Amino acid sequence: MKMKLMVLGALASLAASPALARDVGGVACTTPQPARCSGESCVPALAELGNVVDAKTGRKFWLDYPCDLKPDEKVTFILNLHGAGSIGNWQRHYFPAADYVQKYRLVVATPTAATATPVRRWDGAADDAHLQNITDFVFDSFGKANIRSMWLAGHSQGGFTSRRIVCSDYFRGKVDGWLSLSGGRIGQAPFVKQFGPPKPDGSPPDPRPAGANPMAADTPPACDFSHIFEVGQWEIDALPETSPWAEKYGCTRRVRQKDIVDDKPGYVWDFSRAGYKVWGMKAAPGKGELFAYQGCKDGRVVADVVRENKGHTEGLEPRVTETLIQMIVAAPGGKAQTGG
Repeated sequence: MKMKLMVLGALASLAASPALARDVGGVACTTPQPARCSGESCVPALAELGNVVDAKTGRKFWLDYPCDLKPDEKVTFILNLHGAGSIGNWQRHYFPAADYVQKYRLVVATPTAATATPVRRWDGAADDAHLQNITDFVFDSFGKANIRSMWLAGHSQGGFTSRRIVCSDYFRGKVDGWLSLSGGRIGQAPFVKQFGPPKPDGSPPDPRPAGANPMAADTPPACDFSHIFEVGQWEIDALPETSPWAEKYGCTRRVRQKDIVDDKPGYVWDFSRAGYKVWGMKAAPGKGELFAYQGCKDGRVVADVVRENKGHTEGLEPRVTETLIQMIVAAPGGKAQTGG
């Protein structure tokens, strides 16, 4: 409670500062972004569901954007989806694009799924409608013509959800790219046999039954977008050396770029179940391997990032996060203006 009051007091102080500019969704913009935390101190703050309300459903979500945004300035919109058993503010710290809204002129919306049993997950028409409402809100608030590109980013089941909706009737004419954060690859990188959270005693989960691979179905999506896949080394058997998505766009070759080296950890991890390396340990500094496909048609971005010595739940390190965002903003956009 004391920490919550401190956070609220800090927000009140920011709300009175001259750094504020726009007011979107009835909430004044603040620099730095509200409710930021690190490590175990995040636990109370992560329960906060957002700073903006979806007027059609009453559900809260997080909205982060540059406070000094100029009229008619172009922005990149990222819809950032958490995985099963998680929550929006955890995702906001797991993939902390909010830290870079100022530098890269981003608008980042991070919602929370409605279905909470047996675990919270994106499931069904109500969640799909909520994501569409948020997208409409962002397009209306910042101007459709100012959305230079839109990306879906999703961790784990949020990544699978992103893939499910990216070519839907609503999103296919809006989404320019899909960032999968351990949430499936086009040209799959299969999970290891003992993938999943550890048992209550800390031992690894039982191996999956033969044929029970949640990434087995691999029919390529039937629309156009850039695709970046990020994963922890211990989650998958191996990263494929080819990509059907790269083949679709006539990319010439895959090149390993300079490694991404971080001397700082990510913000969060699975605080209650860390210890089984496949699932994830305590967040720590690290190194990421970056593989980028070259010469893709229409400038599409197709790339893979493998974070060494990481599992499924360690939050992304600062330089890994920034590298992903740099690729996102460098990719072609324009669907918002043309409708696909």
